[in-house]
Amino acid sequence: MLATVESATVLGIDACRVDVEIDVSFGLPHFQVVGLPDASVRESRDRVRAAIRNSGYEFPAHRITINLAPGDVRKAGPAFDLPIALGVLAATGVVKPPSLADIVHVGELSLDGAIQPARGMLAIAAAARRRGARALILPHDNLPEAAVVAGLRLLPVRTLIEAVTRLNQPPEDWPTAGALGTNLGTPGTPGTYGTIGALDLSDLHGQAFARRALEVAAAGGHNLLMIGPPGAGKTMLARRLPGILPPLSFDEAIEATTIHSVAGQLRRGVGLLAERPFRAPHHTISDVALVGGGATPRPGEVSLAHHGVLFLDEMPEFDRRVLEALRQPIEEGRITVSRALRSVAFPARFVLVAAMNPCPCGYLGDAKRECRCTPPQIARYRGRLSGPLRDRLDLIVEVEAVPITALTDGPAGESSAAVRERVLAARQRQLVRPSRARVNAQLSGSELKKFAPLNLDGRRLLERSAERLHLSARGFHRTIRVARTIADLEGADAVATAHLMEALQYRLVDTAT
Repeated sequence: MLATVESATVLGIDACRVDVEIDVSFGLPHFQVVGLPDASVRESRDRVRAAIRNSGYEFPAHRITINLAPGDVRKAGPAFDLPIALGVLAATGVVKPPSLADIVHVGELSLDGAIQPARGMLAIAAAARRRGARALILPHDNLPEAAVVAGLRLLPVRTLIEAVTRLNQPPEDWPTAGALGTNLGTPGTPGTYGTIGALDLSDLHGQAFARRALEVAAAGGHNLLMIGPPGAGKTMLARRLPGILPPLSFDEAIEATTIHSVAGQLRRGVGLLAERPFRAPHHTISDVALVGGGATPRPGEVSLAHHGVLFLDEMPEFDRRVLEALRQPIEEGRITVSRALRSVAFPARFVLVAAMNPCPCGYLGDAKRECRCTPPQIARYRGRLSGPLRDRLDLIVEVEAVPITALTDGPAGESSAAVRERVLAARQRQLVRPSRARVNAQLSGSELKKFAPLNLDGRRLLERSAERLHLSARGFHRTIRVARTIADLEGADAVATAHLMEALQYRLVDTAT
């Protein structure tokens, strides 16, 4: 007997329909899965057999052939366990075949018949709604994530027995949407993801110049590099950047949550991410882990930081190949992973914050500690950051060590809430402009001429500075973008000479190093 069960697989951050065709015929007992399955899908035969028997159903001692269509799309992951098991039960008459029509089934089975959560449920639910499916049978733990998608009937199940019971019920006896809790997953719900927002700028003492650079970076979405000795506060500053960024919009939360779901990074019980992601990978990370990839492409750290912050501490310690892989996502806001069968594009629009020491030992220029590094060692250390990568960093600031007296007797710094108000006001000025760019860091060259025209004095200042500082065309335009952000923070309509002078200060350290 033949049965067909609809399921889905994730390609990139989108879901693709997969028809699970099950044929149970007479012959020697055999269980075969075809249709480009990976090892985890082929292993489903053992999980499905044990789950069916341990749930009290009879597993047919016949020849069973499973086809995952379309056959030219590689299938990965254990989420096909539930549709395969239901198809086998439908082919043997336990499940009524008409009840499977227009229902998407996703879930991993344990040997006792329990259903485990699956990756990419938000993308699968969105694809099911677009296709017009009448319901989605999914693991109960994935309910808050899938409930974000409106207009789709959700049937969360905890066991294979419960899934069979649901399918054999008439649709009018299914639980109502309200009983399922589809109001979960509202963006902005406190405590749904992380505690980054609890870190406040008032914890820092001193560092006025670095704090100002952090504010400019948040207001315009600019990349920032901090150079300073160990213990100067570089990491503390970076970890407080999400606290002064605007809250996630609903669309941004959907995109970020989808990426985390596909990567398996979404915490259980979370509907939508409520706070901007903050990713801080270790310097031993590989290029594939950073930008994404693998036989079945999965998003990397740059995509997990989408609409958030990517922090690279001790940036020169990262492998040069890893750092150079950042060029495309910094410029384009996405990363394209190409493999033999297909190419997948992952979004990667983030604020890059990096930190490094002035030299290998970290004490170059320190008045209290002597630097033991030789000039060749310092040159090699700084040379680990290539010129093209440095050119893509809008703000480069020097973070000096804070005196002990400032830590004990100095006044507390300005709070994140006060800084966030100015950042929000500057962001609002950028959003009302008729531009495709959401922040100043994304303005194109033609948009710069339109929204950041320079007066005669400003042009002369920038031309002289560009020649003296050896600015490239990219650095020239990035300086104007930073000046536009500084003007927005002050509420100014035009970019003045003072705004350009401050923007150029963030390039002086680059020329000095």
